[in-house]
Amino acid sequence: MALDRRTIAIAAGAAAVLAGWLIWRRESGARCARHGRLVSRWSSVRGIRMHARVSIDAVPIGRPPVVLVHGLGMSSRYMVPLAKCLAADFRVHAPDLPGFGLSDKPCGAFSVGELADVLAAWMDEARIPRAAFVGNSLGCEILVDFALRYPGRVLSLVLQGPTPDPAFLSPVRQIAHFFVTGLFERPSLGWVALSDYLRCGVRRYVSTFRDMIANRIEGKLPRIAAPTLVVWGTRDYLVPRRSAERVARLLPQGSLAVIPGAAHGINYSQPGPLKDCVLDFVLGRGIEPGSPARRRGRRGRQEPSWRSLSRTPDPETRPR
Repeated sequence: MALDRRTIAIAAGAAAVLAGWLIWRRESGARCARHGRLVSRWSSVRGIRMHARVSIDAVPIGRPPVVLVHGLGMSSRYMVPLAKCLAADFRVHAPDLPGFGLSDKPCGAFSVGELADVLAAWMDEARIPRAAFVGNSLGCEILVDFALRYPGRVLSLVLQGPTPDPAFLSPVRQIAHFFVTGLFERPSLGWVALSDYLRCGVRRYVSTFRDMIANRIEGKLPRIAAPTLVVWGTRDYLVPRRSAERVARLLPQGSLAVIPGAAHGINYSQPGPLKDCVLDFVLGRGIEPGSPARRRGRRGRQEPSWRSLSRTPDPETRPR
């Protein structure tokens, strides 16, 4: 019996070591070769105290600032891995939108359009006249409204994991796919998400989720003038591939980048490949409309594949 217990203990210890090693591999694989430094900055926007993380490393002259917009219930902490990856090339700003993260929690939740207006007001306080933008999930919806309301302030857009048309996924299926997709994220994302959700509160989360679902971006996309890149991961079960392709197709200057093996939170779990997408797109390298390209990275790893989608009129958005 003693031998059996000892064998069980050894097996359990070996399993724990193996699990720790696998987690370490997944966590370390998401890191960038170079990490920039971020500091907290506070500003008062329409009577709301807003928090933002801002990079402080020197960047090449002439590079535009990059603003990162987080997803539903999350905060700038969710954008930190990508922000650190981009900090060597751009001055990066990642605000906590009102009601989320360390920013003030006003009574009642803001709509998508109101969050776009607050983002513009925050940029005024931060003295950012124009920028390139990267949004995740709900952040994509906010940026779509922002680009329509303030087109002169947008140099380019990167929409990573844009929330799908409800016709593709019902709310119940979205919740189920949310948990499945989580299996392919960095393990530490679970703690970041849980703590951020607790900060924003259940009522605000549910109210914002309802507004996000009711906000249909398909009719807005054809009116966006800025060059826009849609980024989708092959393990993002929250956003069907056909939905991401449709978003890119509806954009007048839309392209699609596919990152193999990435899930919904690419900005957190796979910041390296996403950083390459942003860098190439914002600087105008590596994207030739109509000319798909596939590159090989280090260790034979497959890098994002690029392609522009034909502007075939979508039957649901044709004039009638």
